[in-house]
Amino acid sequence: MFDVIRKKLTRAIVLAAVFFLPPERKRIIERKLRGKEENRKLGLADWVLVSWGKSGRTWFRMMISRVYQVKFGLKGHQLIGFDNLHRKNRNIPKVFFTHGNYLADYTEHRDSKVDFYRKKVVLLVRDPRDIAVSQFFQWKFRMRPHKKMLNQYPEHGADLSTYDFVMNENQGMPRIIKWMNSWGADKKNVADILVIRYEDLRKDPNAVMKQVMEFTDTSATDEQIQDAVDFAAYANMKKMEEKRVFRFSGGRMVAKDLNNPDSFKTRRAKVGGYRDYFDDEQVRTVDAMITDELNPLFGYKVDPEIVPAVDVGEVHDTGESGVAAAS
Repeated sequence: MFDVIRKKLTRAIVLAAVFFLPPERKRIIERKLRGKEENRKLGLADWVLVSWGKSGRTWFRMMISRVYQVKFGLKGHQLIGFDNLHRKNRNIPKVFFTHGNYLADYTEHRDSKVDFYRKKVVLLVRDPRDIAVSQFFQWKFRMRPHKKMLNQYPEHGADLSTYDFVMNENQGMPRIIKWMNSWGADKKNVADILVIRYEDLRKDPNAVMKQVMEFTDTSATDEQIQDAVDFAAYANMKKMEEKRVFRFSGGRMVAKDLNNPDSFKTRRAKVGGYRDYFDDEQVRTVDAMITDELNPLFGYKVDPEIVPAVDVGEVHDTGESGVAAAS
């Protein structure tokens, strides 16, 4: 709660200080100041979770938070946010969750991942086609106008189809692929890195979470991991978002409109769901972009027969894990 208040207060002071400057100058200054804060946290963090937006980070964060909560006997529900849980128990690591969105504006290291070379990094990736569609709904129903301006999204209220947004150079698939490729190209220089995929988390969350806990030097029992997986199940996440359980952890788990399911953070959690929004020709176009441009290191094959679209509700009803990411 303190960290959320501090961030909002700092942001308000910054915006007030640059109020009379030209819009582009204000945008540059604010991005650099946010990058300075990211750099501070990066230096202090015990480990770092890096992802592009809408890659399932909130779901992952919820499971990690639950493991620490159960393991160290913490009360209440609070999402881990850098050092908030560390302040309650010094044995809990300081974890920096970042998209790396502003860091380079401060360090000016745009052509490499040198800022992360000496850190323990968990890199969470997801199929860029599903990311881009999920970003469209984030932009349309959840994102504040100021955030759109700051990150050069299409302007607030713009009349864009899902496909037009997905093909947008600034925030659609082209930029997501470029970001993933930059990590693929520099991965060998990061001393300590674990790459995990959203799709693998969906398939076997227990195994991936166990791998993450071991990599981050935090012992966790099978029972503690199972508890975290159950806690972050789709139905439970949806229910907690409706009840605003995590309202004191910022706005990431608060629905913008309870009557609009597309305004929820926990929206669909569907692997391969991008196909639901495009016609056949558009599907061929976005699939070809993956084949032609994405580093094969990440393993995203264009084959709908191998990777079918699976709705989390269907998985849950069959008695399987029913886990879901907040997409």
